[in-house]
Amino acid sequence: MYLKYYLDYCHYMWKRRMFAGILVCLAVYWYRINTRKRKRITYAPMVDRDVERLRRLNRLYNGSDAHCISELRMSKVVFHKLCAELRSRALLEETCHVTIEEQVAMFMHAVGLNWTFRSIAFEFMRSSETVSRYFHLVLDTLCILAGDLICIKSVETHSKITTSPGRFHPYFEGCIGALDGTHIPACVPIHMQDQFRGRKSFTSQNVLAAVDFDLRFIYVLAGWEGSAHDSYVLQDALSRPNGLKIPEGKYFLADAGYAASPGVLPPFRSTRYHLKEYRGTREPENPKELFNLRHSQLRTTVERAFGTLKNRFKIFASQPFFPLKTQVKIVMACCALHNWILEDGPDEYVYDDLAWYAALPRSIINRSDQYQENVAWANKREEMARTMWEDECDALIIMIMYLKFIISFL
Repeated sequence: MYLKYYLDYCHYMWKRRMFAGILVCLAVYWYRINTRKRKRITYAPMVDRDVERLRRLNRLYNGSDAHCISELRMSKVVFHKLCAELRSRALLEETCHVTIEEQVAMFMHAVGLNWTFRSIAFEFMRSSETVSRYFHLVLDTLCILAGDLICIKSVETHSKITTSPGRFHPYFEGCIGALDGTHIPACVPIHMQDQFRGRKSFTSQNVLAAVDFDLRFIYVLAGWEGSAHDSYVLQDALSRPNGLKIPEGKYFLADAGYAASPGVLPPFRSTRYHLKEYRGTREPENPKELFNLRHSQLRTTVERAFGTLKNRFKIFASQPFFPLKTQVKIVMACCALHNWILEDGPDEYVYDDLAWYAALPRSIINRSDQYQENVAWANKREEMARTMWEDECDALIIMIMYLKFIISFL
């Protein structure tokens, strides 16, 4: 009995001492945390570095407009409007060290000039980690903004068509733009390279885009393998819940790689089509060639938009070393920026009609659509071509009669 009391007493004292020891340890820890003086870390002459950075930034986006366009790929007015929009919508936040203008400027050096993070870090006097962090913040923000910028703004027939009676109007009444695919270099793992290597010599992603006649992107689908046929990408875009929605009674122009279907009107196959084939005295000789000529003159809008996009954003000139998901985001962000810049009007990166036609390459379509052409839309194309040819012949006859009438009085 006494042994049991003694053991209980020992156990009780052991628990008290253990509890007291824990309290002492916590008290010592709290004392050391609250009383020790942390040594101040200095990184460099901070004041001099900040002054130099502010001087460079002020010269970058408050200097000459030509310098801003060269470095940031947009004018000063457009750049400050973009930063003000991101600030007002709380899509980006300033910190005590980095302003929204600097965040966007670092992003534009990455996508516009294709600079590496190390080069940007040296130029902006930042660490590579800081550049990477803000690059992805701005990228995600622009992808959110793309939802408002990449959309159909109007379904009315564009003035480019209505102001050309006898040439485009009324034949292309209801046409709201053109669509096509383009290949953008992509960096993918070795086990995926076969899927992303198509008719190009490099691995690429097949990007489908629909463009209106103001060169604005109204739909973009990126991320498909470079080996995928354009028609498959289009079918995927049309089948998605949030995909390409073509308004009732409207349509897009497309090249011969697509089949005629509701909302998509390609040219006649096995018929002269490209503009270079009609230069000089080589005039259209039948209704199909006349339709293809005018179709091509309108459809080059999407090629001009792709050319402008790649001319402005040099990151598309080579394979970017980002994960594929980030590469898809970059395409969407750059298309959104393209639309934002064009709202202020074209600049030096936008190809005009004359310059584009003068240097127009002859594209090669070596694959046709795997889907059967829609009979109704194929017949509509035939009717348009026949009407164009009849009106062209009538206009020619009237001109000849008018010339004969003038000559008779000489």
